[in-house]
Amino acid sequence: MSKTSIFLTGATGYIGGAVLARLLEHPSADTFEITVLTRSAEKAKKLEAFGVKPVVGTYAQLDRLEALAEQSHVVFSCAESDNKPAIEAILRGLRKRHATIGDLPILVHTSGTGVISQPTKGLSVTETIYSDLNVEQIKSIPSTAIHRTIDLAVVEADEQGYAHTHIVLPSLVYGVATNALVKAGIANPISIQIPDLVRASVSRRQGGMIGEGKSRWPNVHIDDLADLYIKLFDAITRDPEGTGHGWAGFYFGENGEHSWYEISKAISVALVELGVSKSEEPTPFTKEELIKYWGDEDVGLYSGSTSRCRADRARAIGWKPEYTTADMVKSIKPEVEAIWKQTQEQGEIKLKIPQMIAEMQI
Repeated sequence: MSKTSIFLTGATGYIGGAVLARLLEHPSADTFEITVLTRSAEKAKKLEAFGVKPVVGTYAQLDRLEALAEQSHVVFSCAESDNKPAIEAILRGLRKRHATIGDLPILVHTSGTGVISQPTKGLSVTETIYSDLNVEQIKSIPSTAIHRTIDLAVVEADEQGYAHTHIVLPSLVYGVATNALVKAGIANPISIQIPDLVRASVSRRQGGMIGEGKSRWPNVHIDDLADLYIKLFDAITRDPEGTGHGWAGFYFGENGEHSWYEISKAISVALVELGVSKSEEPTPFTKEELIKYWGDEDVGLYSGSTSRCRADRARAIGWKPEYTTADMVKSIKPEVEAIWKQTQEQGEIKLKIPQMIAEMQI
């Protein structure tokens, strides 16, 4: 019996590692032949122990990316989601596979709800709520939006008929990943957005927020998000034509929404309980602080934008997320405690937000 060839990028990352861990636990895992690309020779050896075929390399090696995609029936793109040359290389590989062996390969690409974000600077909330079942609404997203250039290239591949493409759009992802790859020291266990707000707040010894914290974003727990990828994969496997793809293949990852004030308030309360701060009320970051902590005012303001959506299509394929916004708020205190302890031991910890914006993995 032939095995399903799968190529996954981002195996050592937060989202990609969680997805790979779930694939390895899948009831049909014995029928998968999984290949991953990793920069680390040390992690490559660890991945081999999980029955994964690692290829040591980088996303700058476009010929290698193209070849690995060409060799795979399914590609999970879970890293550097706005790296246009890398995505184009993957798409070239899928085109070649279709042309040479007649296979209709599958691409599950990771984008993010940043694509529908609005620069409200923590001062207001937009009324528009996007549904992943509303194709015309999805089509109306401006071409200049973050992530959009790559999303359009992925959809075009589907329209040209050489691949079925699906796009997962995670919202604010939270929670400490505890899967087997994390325990083995392979995958990253923590997210970016909340931890970096915590780091900035710890540094200033006071919970901080953008503007008045009124803007809102959706959120999703890392375990629920990984489950969405698997639910989508299973739906595709059962009914590739009947499972939404192309313009009908956008799947939001959300299970509720929060205001940025809620996050900053929880950080502030935790800092008071630790004796780091005297006030449970967060205060606005100044322009100087935005530049200090994020390197650029506009980058810092991203955590005061608004992004609102409903994962209707995702739920229609059987996805049933369990963690709620209340769970997200509860998860903040342990993160504050851990980062405060780390700061005490190692000094000020550099924020990862500039890297996040560069790689666009939200």
